[in-house]
Amino acid sequence: MRADGETRGLCPLDPAQRGFALLIVLWTMILLALLVAEITSAGRSEAQLAANLRGAAVAEAAADGAETTAIFHYLDASALHWPADGLWHRLRIGDAAVAVSIIDEDGRVNPNTASLELLVALLRRTGVDPGAAAHLAAAMVDWRSPGPAPSAQGAKVPQYRAAGMAWGPPGGPFQSAGEIGLVLGMTPMLAARLRPHISVFTAGDVDPALADPVVRAALADANGGVVPLSAGVSGARTLRITARAVASDGSRFTRTSVVRVDPSTGEVATLAWR
Repeated sequence: MRADGETRGLCPLDPAQRGFALLIVLWTMILLALLVAEITSAGRSEAQLAANLRGAAVAEAAADGAETTAIFHYLDASALHWPADGLWHRLRIGDAAVAVSIIDEDGRVNPNTASLELLVALLRRTGVDPGAAAHLAAAMVDWRSPGPAPSAQGAKVPQYRAAGMAWGPPGGPFQSAGEIGLVLGMTPMLAARLRPHISVFTAGDVDPALADPVVRAALADANGGVVPLSAGVSGARTLRITARAVASDGSRFTRTSVVRVDPSTGEVATLAWR
Protein backbone atom coordinates (compact mmCIF):
# COMPACT_ATOMS: atom_id res chain seq x y z
CA MET A 1 0.00 0.00 0.00
CA ARG A 2 1.25 3.40 -0.82
CA ALA A 3 1.04 6.22 1.73
CA ASP A 4 -1.73 7.88 -0.22
CA GLY A 5 -3.86 4.75 0.08
CA GLU A 6 -3.57 3.65 -3.55
CA THR A 7 -2.95 -0.03 -4.30
CA ARG A 8 0.39 -0.91 -5.97
CA GLY A 9 -0.50 -3.07 -9.05
CA LEU A 10 1.59 -5.07 -11.51
CA CYS A 11 2.95 -3.11 -14.43
CA PRO A 12 0.93 -3.96 -17.50
CA LEU A 13 2.84 -5.35 -20.50
CA ASP A 14 2.97 -3.20 -23.54
CA PRO A 15 1.69 -4.71 -26.85
CA ALA A 16 5.21 -5.59 -28.05
CA GLN A 17 5.96 -7.56 -24.87
CA ARG A 18 2.62 -9.36 -25.04
CA GLY A 19 3.34 -10.39 -28.66
CA PHE A 20 6.79 -11.70 -27.73
CA ALA A 21 5.38 -13.74 -24.83
CA LEU A 22 2.70 -15.23 -27.11
CA LEU A 23 5.38 -16.15 -29.66
CA ILE A 24 7.40 -17.97 -26.98
CA VAL A 25 4.32 -19.91 -25.91
CA LEU A 26 3.53 -20.89 -29.49
CA TRP A 27 7.10 -22.02 -30.21
CA THR A 28 7.12 -24.02 -26.98
CA MET A 29 3.90 -25.77 -27.99
CA ILE A 30 5.30 -26.51 -31.46
CA LEU A 31 8.50 -27.95 -30.01
CA LEU A 32 6.52 -30.10 -27.59
CA ALA A 33 4.31 -31.34 -30.44
CA LEU A 34 7.39 -32.20 -32.52
CA LEU A 35 8.95 -33.99 -29.57
CA VAL A 36 5.81 -36.03 -28.98
CA ALA A 37 5.59 -36.89 -32.69
CA GLU A 38 9.24 -37.97 -32.75
CA ILE A 39 8.83 -40.16 -29.69
CA THR A 40 5.67 -41.70 -31.14
CA SER A 41 7.34 -42.33 -34.50
CA ALA A 42 10.41 -43.86 -32.85
CA GLY A 43 8.18 -46.08 -30.77
CA ARG A 44 6.29 -47.27 -33.83
CA SER A 45 9.57 -47.92 -35.69
CA GLU A 46 10.96 -49.90 -32.78
CA ALA A 47 7.74 -51.89 -32.52
CA GLN A 48 7.78 -52.61 -36.27
CA LEU A 49 11.44 -53.61 -36.13
CA ALA A 50 10.73 -55.94 -33.24
CA ALA A 51 7.81 -57.46 -35.15
CA ASN A 52 9.98 -57.94 -38.24
CA LEU A 53 12.71 -59.58 -36.21
CA ARG A 54 10.17 -61.85 -34.60
CA GLY A 55 8.70 -62.82 -37.98
CA ALA A 56 12.16 -63.53 -39.41
CA ALA A 57 13.07 -65.62 -36.36
CA VAL A 58 9.82 -67.58 -36.64
CA ALA A 59 10.42 -68.27 -40.33
CA GLU A 60 14.04 -69.32 -39.75
CA ALA A 61 13.12 -71.61 -36.87
CA ALA A 62 10.36 -73.18 -38.96
CA ALA A 63 12.77 -73.81 -41.86
CA ASP A 64 15.28 -75.43 -39.51
CA GLY A 65 12.51 -77.56 -38.02
CA ALA A 66 11.38 -78.61 -41.50
CA GLU A 67 14.91 -79.76 -42.33
CA THR A 68 14.96 -81.99 -39.25
CA THR A 69 11.47 -83.27 -40.13
CA ALA A 70 12.61 -84.13 -43.66
CA ILE A 71 15.55 -86.17 -42.35
CA PHE A 72 13.25 -87.97 -39.93
CA HIS A 73 10.80 -88.90 -42.70
CA TYR A 74 13.62 -89.95 -45.03
CA LEU A 75 14.92 -92.37 -42.40
CA ASP A 76 11.42 -93.63 -41.59
CA ALA A 77 10.92 -97.05 -43.16
CA SER A 78 7.14 -96.98 -42.68
CA ALA A 79 4.44 -95.52 -44.93
CA LEU A 80 5.52 -92.09 -43.68
CA HIS A 81 8.84 -92.37 -45.56
CA TRP A 82 9.75 -89.47 -47.85
CA PRO A 83 11.85 -90.50 -50.86
CA ALA A 84 14.55 -88.17 -52.16
CA ASP A 85 12.58 -87.42 -55.33
CA GLY A 86 12.58 -83.61 -55.24
CA LEU A 87 8.83 -83.37 -54.59
CA TRP A 88 7.66 -80.62 -52.25
CA HIS A 89 6.07 -81.56 -48.92
CA ARG A 90 3.96 -78.89 -47.23
CA LEU A 91 3.96 -78.56 -43.45
CA ARG A 92 2.66 -76.26 -40.76
CA ILE A 93 5.28 -75.60 -38.11
CA GLY A 94 4.24 -73.22 -35.38
CA ASP A 95 3.21 -69.93 -36.93
CA ALA A 96 4.68 -70.66 -40.37
CA ALA A 97 3.83 -72.57 -43.52
CA VAL A 98 6.78 -74.53 -44.89
CA ALA A 99 7.52 -76.35 -48.16
CA VAL A 100 10.43 -78.81 -48.02
CA SER A 101 12.05 -81.05 -50.64
CA ILE A 102 14.76 -83.73 -50.63
CA ILE A 103 17.08 -84.45 -53.56
CA ASP A 104 19.63 -87.27 -53.62
CA GLU A 105 22.82 -85.71 -54.98
CA ASP A 106 24.36 -89.10 -55.70
CA GLY A 107 22.79 -88.80 -59.14
CA ARG A 108 24.92 -85.74 -59.92
CA VAL A 109 28.40 -85.51 -61.43
CA ASN A 110 31.22 -84.63 -59.04
CA PRO A 111 33.68 -82.38 -60.92
CA ASN A 112 36.41 -83.45 -58.49
CA THR A 113 36.21 -87.14 -59.37
CA ALA A 114 34.53 -87.35 -62.78
CA SER A 115 36.61 -88.56 -65.72
CA LEU A 116 37.60 -86.20 -68.50
CA GLU A 117 35.27 -88.10 -70.86
CA LEU A 118 32.28 -87.66 -68.57
CA LEU A 119 32.97 -83.93 -68.14
CA VAL A 120 33.20 -83.51 -71.92
CA ALA A 121 29.93 -85.42 -72.37
CA LEU A 122 28.16 -83.36 -69.70
CA LEU A 123 29.33 -80.11 -71.23
CA ARG A 124 28.15 -81.19 -74.67
CA ARG A 125 24.77 -82.21 -73.23
CA THR A 126 24.41 -78.72 -71.76
CA GLY A 127 24.89 -77.07 -75.14
CA VAL A 128 28.67 -76.63 -75.56
CA ASP A 129 30.14 -77.42 -78.97
CA PRO A 130 32.62 -80.32 -79.11
CA GLY A 131 35.80 -78.23 -79.40
CA ALA A 132 34.92 -75.88 -76.54
CA ALA A 133 33.70 -78.80 -74.42
CA ALA A 134 37.09 -80.52 -74.75
CA HIS A 135 38.98 -77.36 -73.69
CA LEU A 136 36.61 -76.62 -70.80
CA ALA A 137 36.71 -80.18 -69.48
CA ALA A 138 40.51 -80.17 -69.64
CA ALA A 139 40.59 -76.84 -67.80
CA MET A 140 38.31 -78.29 -65.10
CA VAL A 141 40.65 -81.26 -64.68
CA ASP A 142 43.65 -78.91 -64.51
CA TRP A 143 41.87 -76.85 -61.86
CA ARG A 144 41.65 -79.83 -59.49
CA SER A 145 45.00 -81.43 -60.41
CA PRO A 146 48.28 -80.53 -58.64
CA GLY A 147 51.29 -79.41 -60.59
CA PRO A 148 52.17 -76.34 -62.68
CA ALA A 149 52.03 -77.89 -66.15
CA PRO A 150 48.74 -77.69 -68.07
CA SER A 151 47.30 -80.66 -69.94
CA ALA A 152 47.19 -80.66 -73.73
CA GLN A 153 43.95 -78.63 -73.92
CA GLY A 154 43.77 -77.40 -70.34
CA ALA A 155 44.99 -74.32 -68.51
CA LYS A 156 47.18 -73.48 -65.55
CA VAL A 157 48.21 -70.14 -64.03
CA PRO A 158 50.02 -68.69 -67.11
CA GLN A 159 46.96 -69.19 -69.29
CA TYR A 160 44.75 -67.46 -66.68
CA ARG A 161 47.18 -64.54 -66.44
CA ALA A 162 47.28 -64.24 -70.23
CA ALA A 163 43.47 -64.03 -70.20
CA GLY A 164 43.65 -61.13 -67.73
CA MET A 165 42.44 -63.09 -64.71
CA ALA A 166 43.84 -62.44 -61.24
CA TRP A 167 43.37 -66.05 -60.16
CA GLY A 168 44.43 -69.47 -61.31
CA PRO A 169 43.83 -73.15 -60.58
CA PRO A 170 44.54 -74.02 -56.92
CA GLY A 171 45.63 -77.54 -57.80
CA GLY A 172 43.02 -78.92 -55.44
CA PRO A 173 39.34 -79.91 -55.37
CA PHE A 174 36.48 -77.59 -56.24
CA GLN A 175 35.08 -76.34 -52.94
CA SER A 176 31.61 -75.56 -54.27
CA ALA A 177 29.55 -75.84 -57.43
CA GLY A 178 29.84 -72.07 -57.81
CA GLU A 179 33.61 -72.33 -58.12
CA ILE A 180 33.08 -73.91 -61.55
CA GLY A 181 32.37 -70.40 -62.80
CA LEU A 182 36.02 -69.44 -62.20
CA VAL A 183 37.39 -71.96 -64.69
CA LEU A 184 39.00 -70.39 -67.74
CA GLY A 185 36.49 -70.28 -70.61
CA MET A 186 33.43 -70.82 -68.39
CA THR A 187 30.64 -68.27 -68.84
CA PRO A 188 28.04 -67.38 -66.19
CA MET A 189 25.27 -68.77 -68.41
CA LEU A 190 27.04 -72.09 -68.90
CA ALA A 191 27.90 -72.36 -65.21
CA ALA A 192 24.22 -71.83 -64.39
CA ARG A 193 23.24 -74.61 -66.82
CA LEU A 194 25.78 -76.99 -65.30
CA ARG A 195 24.93 -76.31 -61.68
CA PRO A 196 21.79 -78.52 -61.39
CA HIS A 197 23.81 -81.49 -62.64
CA ILE A 198 26.93 -81.30 -60.47
CA SER A 199 27.81 -81.70 -56.81
CA VAL A 200 31.13 -81.50 -54.98
CA PHE A 201 29.78 -83.54 -52.07
CA THR A 202 29.09 -86.92 -53.63
CA ALA A 203 31.44 -89.85 -53.17
CA GLY A 204 32.09 -92.50 -55.79
CA ASP A 205 30.51 -92.87 -59.20
CA VAL A 206 27.25 -91.32 -60.32
CA ASP A 207 24.24 -93.50 -59.54
CA PRO A 208 22.39 -93.73 -62.90
CA ALA A 209 19.14 -94.63 -61.16
CA LEU A 210 19.15 -91.21 -59.47
CA ALA A 211 20.51 -89.20 -62.39
CA ASP A 212 18.42 -86.66 -64.27
CA PRO A 213 17.98 -87.05 -68.07
CA VAL A 214 20.95 -84.78 -68.89
CA VAL A 215 23.33 -86.72 -66.64
CA ARG A 216 22.01 -90.08 -67.86
CA ALA A 217 22.63 -89.02 -71.46
CA ALA A 218 26.14 -87.85 -70.55
CA LEU A 219 26.83 -91.17 -68.82
CA ALA A 220 25.78 -93.02 -71.97
CA ASP A 221 27.94 -90.77 -74.17
CA ALA A 222 30.98 -91.39 -71.98
CA ASN A 223 30.30 -95.15 -71.85
CA GLY A 224 29.98 -95.99 -75.53
CA GLY A 225 26.26 -95.31 -75.73
CA VAL A 226 25.32 -97.49 -72.76
CA VAL A 227 24.11 -96.18 -69.41
CA PRO A 228 26.04 -98.01 -66.66
CA LEU A 229 24.05 -100.25 -64.39
CA SER A 230 23.04 -98.84 -61.04
CA ALA A 231 24.71 -100.34 -58.02
CA GLY A 232 21.52 -99.77 -56.05
CA VAL A 233 20.88 -97.45 -53.16
CA SER A 234 22.97 -98.57 -50.21
CA GLY A 235 25.17 -97.02 -47.55
CA ALA A 236 25.30 -93.33 -46.78
CA ARG A 237 23.44 -90.96 -49.08
CA THR A 238 24.16 -87.34 -49.92
CA LEU A 239 20.97 -85.30 -49.67
CA ARG A 240 20.18 -81.71 -50.51
CA ILE A 241 17.31 -80.46 -48.38
CA THR A 242 15.58 -77.15 -49.18
CA ALA A 243 13.04 -75.67 -46.79
CA ARG A 244 11.06 -72.50 -47.61
CA ALA A 245 9.16 -70.99 -44.70
CA VAL A 246 6.63 -68.16 -44.65
CA ALA A 247 5.53 -66.75 -41.29
CA SER A 248 2.01 -65.40 -40.72
CA ASP A 249 3.25 -61.82 -41.08
CA GLY A 250 4.77 -62.57 -44.48
CA SER A 251 8.39 -62.98 -43.33
CA ARG A 252 10.24 -65.51 -45.47
CA PHE A 253 13.29 -67.68 -44.92
CA THR A 254 14.92 -70.37 -47.06
CA ARG A 255 17.30 -72.93 -45.63
CA THR A 256 19.35 -75.12 -47.99
CA SER A 257 21.61 -77.78 -46.58
CA VAL A 258 23.56 -80.76 -47.85
CA VAL A 259 23.74 -83.67 -45.43
CA ARG A 260 25.14 -87.17 -45.53
CA VAL A 261 22.70 -89.64 -44.05
CA ASP A 262 23.35 -93.30 -43.30
CA PRO A 263 19.97 -95.11 -43.17
CA SER A 264 21.54 -98.18 -41.58
CA THR A 265 22.84 -96.29 -38.53
CA GLY A 266 20.75 -93.12 -38.57
CA GLU A 267 23.90 -91.00 -38.51
CA VAL A 268 23.62 -87.53 -40.05
CA ALA A 269 26.52 -85.23 -40.96
CA THR A 270 26.03 -81.71 -42.30
CA LEU A 271 28.30 -80.95 -45.27
CA ALA A 272 27.01 -77.51 -46.27
CA TRP A 273 24.48 -75.12 -44.79
CA ARG A 274 23.18 -71.72 -45.81
